[in-house]
Amino acid sequence: MTIAEALDVRTWRSSATLRTLKIGLFSTPLNSAITVATVALLAWIIPPLLRWGILDATWTGTSADCAAAPGACWAFVGAKFRFILFAFYPPALQWRPLLVMFILLALLVITAQPRFWRKRLLLAWLVVIAASWMLMSGTLTPPAVPSNQWGGLAVTLFVWSVCFGLATPLAILLALARRSRMGGLRTLAIVFIELMRGTPMVAILYVAMLILPMAIPNGQLIDKNVRAMIMITLFWSAYVAEVVRAGLQAIPPGQSEAATALGLGYWRTMQLVVLPQALRLVIPGMVNLAIGFLLATSLLAVIGIFDLLNAARSSATDPQWLGYYDEAYMFAALIYFVLCFGGSRYSLWLEKYLRRSERR
Repeated sequence: MTIAEALDVRTWRSSATLRTLKIGLFSTPLNSAITVATVALLAWIIPPLLRWGILDATWTGTSADCAAAPGACWAFVGAKFRFILFAFYPPALQWRPLLVMFILLALLVITAQPRFWRKRLLLAWLVVIAASWMLMSGTLTPPAVPSNQWGGLAVTLFVWSVCFGLATPLAILLALARRSRMGGLRTLAIVFIELMRGTPMVAILYVAMLILPMAIPNGQLIDKNVRAMIMITLFWSAYVAEVVRAGLQAIPPGQSEAATALGLGYWRTMQLVVLPQALRLVIPGMVNLAIGFLLATSLLAVIGIFDLLNAARSSATDPQWLGYYDEAYMFAALIYFVLCFGGSRYSLWLEKYLRRSERR
């Protein structure tokens, strides 16, 4: 291609882009009005936000320096960075939750790649969950740290990973039970799913704190975090079960009938024929649920667990840095956004990957 031809191609692409923008933004009088209103709203919001967040912000210094400046106090985030990530975990031992976060994130990256979807991956999750708990509690490397000192991003990632990981196989069993021909089993599954879906997660957490201890024989006390994770797992499994059930309904019944005709039993038919196809169909929906569940972990604050959001809020109650809630919440929101945006882009990539796999 000559230079002149390359310039012509670039000019044609620029013209096509302008035509697309013109059609999308000003194709009708209503679109034009919406575009103008949106631009006016952005022009009203963004300049003062930029002045507060960047131009007039205090990036380093003390709380006195921040009080003297009209903008945001990002020096507060620098001073409270470790507290927001680890809360009350002893500073000398904060390498433990840091290591747990790296291990969980690494395992999530591996799990996100379909070529690693093997039985060994399930075993790896069980090992990592058990090792993470023992590492955080100090079972492997004394001294011990009680769970009421855990907090921050490490607890958010740990609770989300454990609960969603345990809720998924339970949800598959619930979805199969809801489609079962055994009336009693189907009724129990329906009652459980509808009961959980009809109860707010805050109420579920209060049940974990107040009702669950009374239901344990001999008054044995279970750790507060464990109780919360048990109830959250049950709660999330009801939602995931409905997503899995949608995938099961999308599989034509002829496939199960053909597998039965070949001599396969119910569980072999589910394992080899139905579930692989059903789960493949609902994976994007499950990723969407996982993103929502990650945000829902912020409700742990109502029972006194210092998740990421609660740790950020508490960091602004330090007498030396009192009142910098805006900066604390914006920093927590940035972390949530990075995690959720990554999950959203992964969902789009996975949809394209699965579509290409079906064409092969």
